[in-house]
Amino acid sequence: MNRLFFAFFSCLFGCSVASAEKPNVLFIAIDDLRPELGCYGKPVKSPHIDKLAGDGTLFERAYIQVALCMPSRVSMLTGRRPDTTGVVNFQVRFRDVLPDVVTLPQHFKNHGYHAAGLGKIFHNDDKASWSEPLFKSGRVEDDYHTEFGRNVMKWTKEDHRRLTYVWDLGDGITKTKRPGGLPWEAPEIPDNAVRDGLIADEAVKRLEQLKDKPFFLAVGFHKPHLPFIAPKRYFDLYDREKIEPAPNPDPPEGAPKYATYNWNDLRHYYGIPDVGPVSDEQARDLKWAYYACVSFVDAQVGKVLAELDRLKLREKTIVVLWGDHGWQLGEHGMWDKHSNYETSTRVPLIVHAPGIDPGRSKALVESVDLYPTLAELAGLPIDPELEGHSFMPLLEKPDRPWKTAAFSQYQRVIPGYGKISRGMGYSMRTDRYRLTEWRVPGTDFVEYELYDHQTDPQEDVNLANQDSHREVLERLKARMKQGWKLFSP
Repeated sequence: MNRLFFAFFSCLFGCSVASAEKPNVLFIAIDDLRPELGCYGKPVKSPHIDKLAGDGTLFERAYIQVALCMPSRVSMLTGRRPDTTGVVNFQVRFRDVLPDVVTLPQHFKNHGYHAAGLGKIFHNDDKASWSEPLFKSGRVEDDYHTEFGRNVMKWTKEDHRRLTYVWDLGDGITKTKRPGGLPWEAPEIPDNAVRDGLIADEAVKRLEQLKDKPFFLAVGFHKPHLPFIAPKRYFDLYDREKIEPAPNPDPPEGAPKYATYNWNDLRHYYGIPDVGPVSDEQARDLKWAYYACVSFVDAQVGKVLAELDRLKLREKTIVVLWGDHGWQLGEHGMWDKHSNYETSTRVPLIVHAPGIDPGRSKALVESVDLYPTLAELAGLPIDPELEGHSFMPLLEKPDRPWKTAAFSQYQRVIPGYGKISRGMGYSMRTDRYRLTEWRVPGTDFVEYELYDHQTDPQEDVNLANQDSHREVLERLKARMKQGWKLFSP
């Protein structure tokens, strides 16, 4: 069967099927997860996610709209792009801009589903989206679990010299932040001593409670977000000495300085230098700890999927696994998201829809496409104001022609313009190229980055100012001007 019977049936009869015929949705969101998974060909142990990928459709080139958790999640959950939601950082709430917008879980709730959220779904909760209050497990990992970890936290709180951390954002702008504790820790603890373990336990309970009604269950895991804390057994899955550092630790040749980021989210942690690169040993530790956290969260995903199977709900449930943005592991000298590069904008995306054969797709898809896709799969109406496109046709035929471009953006301080986040970098990923156009609203400032993924997949050389690529640059500038609305599958 090439198409979901219940989606076809529901649409055939005007989306008025009985509640028993509605497919459930299990939506798994993972913070800071780049496609660093076994199913993406990486040396990371992720057997449960790999199995989900083998049973469903894996999207090799899925992109988010902003490499920052709050705007990325808002864009995905509203089906609108950042310039529409007004959310490009942490300063704006989407309900202040779009007070009546219907979010993805709210859309399902409005059509007879029980919508429940666990953990981190929105960056800030949206009560209108849920049938019941969001489940929060608390910030248990911030307590740290080793004596050394607890002592470091005590020291940073008591030592007034490190009470605040100050860094230079450029153009005479500085920012302060309280210091953190250890950047990583490998304690001998059970899974549910870390909040993602508690979230997985709660998800198992909720599946049992919701098994007899149509549900939209969103499960948001926090790891591998900093600090990289996971039970020691997940660190033991890896030989630290065999973990290779990033092959491109320098900024891209010819790129503007503001295109890269000073990874200040990591710098305020204990032992991380205030300026300059981390040491080789720190780089190895950080990558090791990131891998351990990925394996830890993979185990939590496995617990939830095992319960779905035990309850015999798999063939009634659409399962989605999505990362909210990438994360640099030393590439271009960065240790964070906060950029328009491939390492920040490309994410894992896996969709298992009952009745649809497994597959892999190289098509360009975007997070903003998830809302209409899930609505179509479930036979729900699709709001014409959505700014993505349902990729359900790709589930049926993964290699069919699709979008010619995916779009991301990121705010940045542009030297000489004096205000935080004054500039905006708009980035377009085509089949072969990435073009980023940096602008400052109200001025004639413009600067470009151009990377050829056929010859330079790590985006190490900016070609925008090379005469040999002037024709390509002009062609891509014209395509970017046409924007995301140009779509012909």
